[in-house]
Amino acid sequence: MNATEQAPAPAAAPPKTKAVTKTRRGGHHKLTRKVHSWTSMVSLLVVLFFALTGLLLNNPSWTFGETQQVTSVSGQLPTGSFTDGVPNYLVISEYLRANQGVTGQITDYGVTGDSGRITYGSPGYTATATFSVAESTFTIQTTRSGVVAMLSDLHKGTNVSTTWKLAIDAAAVLLTTVALTGLILQLMMAKKRTAALVLLSIGVAAGVGLMFLA
Repeated sequence: MNATEQAPAPAAAPPKTKAVTKTRRGGHHKLTRKVHSWTSMVSLLVVLFFALTGLLLNNPSWTFGETQQVTSVSGQLPTGSFTDGVPNYLVISEYLRANQGVTGQITDYGVTGDSGRITYGSPGYTATATFSVAESTFTIQTTRSGVVAMLSDLHKGTNVSTTWKLAIDAAAVLLTTVALTGLILQLMMAKKRTAALVLLSIGVAAGVGLMFLA
């Protein structure tokens, strides 16, 4: 080779588009897998709870020997329970809570003629207090339905606190995330994509069919 001759220029590097796309896809797959794994572990007890309580809810005869306990008590309301014939619900309710052991949140109250009422409820528990405006007397009927009924009410969100309602909403979001990330993982794997779509179609068709048969 002469001194004046120059070495051939190196070949141009191949485009990295495919490599970059593959790397990004791998990163998305890894992130989706992590989210799916984390939410699955967190939601394990949530799924177990709602599965078992749903089974109890669907089979109300499974009481495991528990029976409703109904009690009734009557008495006289304190001074200040009424003002010009109008019930002071706060005074009445606080008296019943402090002196008659009433618990739960107020679900209903009102007055019709001489008869008034305050209804309380919590999971597995209800209490109805009726009172006479003219005589200032009350009667409380309390129903305790047991642990199975309490779990069913928690599942349905019946007579529960705002905190528990938010917990149910959070559980719904969590389980939705688990389902969607699981589906995305299956669709991202080319070898399993067809089987995943077939199973998804069968699941949707079965669900719609069961809804029509309900």
